[in-house]
Amino acid sequence: MANDGNTGADNGDTGPPYHGDEKATLRASLDRVRDAVLWKLDGLDEEQARRPMTPSGTSLLGLVKHLASVEYGYFVESYGREVEPLWFDAYQGEDMAAGPDETTEQIVAFYGRARAAADRTIAELPLDAVGRPPWREHSVSLRWVLVELIEETARHAGHMDIVRELIDGAAGDHRPG
Repeated sequence: MANDGNTGADNGDTGPPYHGDEKATLRASLDRVRDAVLWKLDGLDEEQARRPMTPSGTSLLGLVKHLASVEYGYFVESYGREVEPLWFDAYQGEDMAAGPDETTEQIVAFYGRARAAADRTIAELPLDAVGRPPWREHSVSLRWVLVELIEETARHAGHMDIVRELIDGAAGDHRPG
């Protein structure tokens, strides 16, 4: 695939636009790591997706649940927008593990709703818009939140890469082909 100068790399990658504005570049970077997170669940059964793979109990599904909670917190709650009622207490770490009654389908759908709500905030507000996460002592700009969530999501996508490789050997930051 030829590069059109405004999309990802020549290999069809959906990375940041080479000539996009700041918001488009940040959003594309966030979407790329979000997509990597979801790819880590592809082809796994329920047991594999929720299998704790570290002494602390880290699982792929728990990390997706956590990232959904973080997106709602930073992009939605921080800007006074409506967050769907959560069935767990993220402030007590309950977002880091899938409960026995939660399915992969439910948590992926939750992540999809969190992403959609976050995307509305990103689309509707300027990068200099200021919000205040309730768990922080100071306000932050939307630009800062985008960078923070790119870092957070990329960090956990890296964890997921290792966990997935331990489960079945699949590795990498994007779907092959």
